[in-house]
Amino acid sequence: MEDRTRREQASPAVRERVRSSFELQGLMSHLGARITHIGPGRVHIVLPACPEVTQQHGYIHAGATSAVADTAGGYAALTLFDEESDVLTVEYKINLLAPAAGDHLEAIGTVLRSGRTLTVCQLEVYGVRADGARKLVANGQQTLIRVNRPAA
Repeated sequence: MEDRTRREQASPAVRERVRSSFELQGLMSHLGARITHIGPGRVHIVLPACPEVTQQHGYIHAGATSAVADTAGGYAALTLFDEESDVLTVEYKINLLAPAAGDHLEAIGTVLRSGRTLTVCQLEVYGVRADGARKLVANGQQTLIRVNRPAA
């Protein structure tokens, strides 16, 4: 199931909805993050390593790591919602397992359970080196609430 879930793409309409919403996120744009995969209940976001997102020791800052994890989970949930619904984070807990180092970070949000009101997601963040080697640097869990989409 895991391999199938990683490859499966969301419908074109869902992918467009997620990408359009992501483009409105000033923080993700400011950080240089981009979505690399949108599947049903699963979203991947890449954050390139650059001086603007590092802390004093040269590692990617925990705030940037947490922000891309939170965003990946939120959009993973959104892939399972109807067009009239939107998503907000209620809470999340993240464990920083290792210094966030590498060429880039890859945040993966995966829906564990999507209910009528609340959705729970698993959050994973990997440090990825230029040679493709990956290391889990953060892991967490998130609760999101389904809300009515704001009027345009």
